[in-house]
Amino acid sequence: MPFTNKMRPYTKPEIESLDPNQNGVYGIFRDTISVYIGSGDIRERMLAHINGDNPCITGNTPSQWIAELVSGDPTRREGELIREYRPICNKVVPQ
Repeated sequence: MPFTNKMRPYTKPEIESLDPNQNGVYGIFRDTISVYIGSGDIRERMLAHINGDNPCITGNTPSQWIAELVSGDPTRREGELIREYRPICNKVVPQ
């Protein structure tokens, strides 16, 4: 099942506006191309990515992102989204 929320601009102010300590899954895109799917504290992880922690993400010049909150462990949902979107910077699918 795909993400259901709206895409947001991949900008530092947009990400900094997120409340901290919100766990879930997120997707980073360049237009319609899936660049990366991840999980964890969405604000913390997205700030790390926009600050250049992953050369593959940075090199693919993302333009937008999307996220959804997940109660409990988001690993299963992350794996579903990786299998569905096949992001170019994910090499491992969580079990």
